Amino acid sequence: MSGQAVSCKEALSIVLREAAPFAIDYRPLAEAAGLVLAEAVVADVDLPPFDNSAMDGFALRAEGRTVAAGTEFDVAGAQVAGDEATAAGEGGAWEIMTGARMPAGLDSVVPVERIEVIGRDDAGRPSRIRLTADVKPGDNVRLRGQDVESGTTVLRAGTVVDSAAVMVLSSLGVDRVAVRRRPKVAVLNTGRELVDDPRRPLASGEIRNSNGPFLAARVAAAGAELVLRETVTDEPADFLAALERTLAAGADVVLSTGAVSMGRHDFVPDALRSIGADIRFHKVEIRPGRPLLFARLAGGQLYFGLPGNPASAAVGLRFFAEAALRAFTGQAPERPLRMPLAADWSKRAALRFHLKGRVELAGGVLRARILHGQESFKVQPLLVANAWIVLPEDTMQFQAGDMVDVYAPGHAEGLKIEEVVQ
Repeated sequence: MSGQAVSCKEALSIVLREAAPFAIDYRPLAEAAGLVLAEAVVADVDLPPFDNSAMDGFALRAEGRTVAAGTEFDVAGAQVAGDEATAAGEGGAWEIMTGARMPAGLDSVVPVERIEVIGRDDAGRPSRIRLTADVKPGDNVRLRGQDVESGTTVLRAGTVVDSAAVMVLSSLGVDRVAVRRRPKVAVLNTGRELVDDPRRPLASGEIRNSNGPFLAARVAAAGAELVLRETVTDEPADFLAALERTLAAGADVVLSTGAVSMGRHDFVPDALRSIGADIRFHKVEIRPGRPLLFARLAGGQLYFGLPGNPASAAVGLRFFAEAALRAFTGQAPERPLRMPLAADWSKRAALRFHLKGRVELAGGVLRARILHGQESFKVQPLLVANAWIVLPEDTMQFQAGDMVDVYAPGHAEGLKIEEVVQ
């Protein structure tokens, strides 16, 4: 299969078959932030765990009827946050603070701003009050289980443990969760023309290494751990030695850039075969990034050989390597957003195009705009782009308003949209 180009759909299917989910790991909640849940979390308690006051004020017994303004109550007791359950008795109001447990028998709270104190005890505490506004049954009371009922599935497997998840799980008293570890990724940039030191003047024919820092940043944004990054020459022996170092560092996935096309110096495919790698495909019917190579190494690690042009490398990482990272952590395959194209556009080849794009909000409508500068060597458009716009293989002409697939810059990110002032 490695000798001929495969469709994008077939390539993704191959990648996902090779990226089986990691084993389940049980970790303390404090260590789980940013990881992906391997099992659903079901609440075994109610949240809130008891009826409590939403306001500082006075708890009353409405019994299903509106209590009219002007009604007076003796103050029979007080309840503050942290007090144990208590019974209110037959009559009177109870002074209560926000979060305090409702005394049994009381069902509504009037805020302190809506009462008039008409009597105080010797210590200056309210002893009798008058309502200055009507109180409806249930006003300002948070009911037991009103947020989460016991038995509710609050988080499903495949969910990232973000700050909101940490808050909910902490509220429910969950101290350990089942997760899958972060994938470990290594990056190798090939090419004797590449210069890593930004302070070193360039010699004739040399260029700055932009792919390495870019891929390192994108790997972290994708929720993976970068375990090694190296720049190597175009000598197969140097490349294989560096590859050994990536495996020794524990990489699950190796990304390389350059040396995967069909030129005389594109040595990566033969070098991989020499160490027993199984090349699953080499060339995908996409643009940019058609020479993409995917292999399984002898030790089971996945290898993505990305083309050296920056946009091609970015597409290979975003749409193929990131798909594997999602699968390793048990996340479902990504689904695109659909939105109308902002302007006409035409393709020059019957390939699946991945285009630098910008999602704009204008007049209350989201539109996807294909940016200028789609050449695979151009990096400046990435500063403006906030999305990838994907066009299918079988359509060549697109008109403004046609619905297209839109993806965020990374699988773990949302779209950052700014309104366009017209």
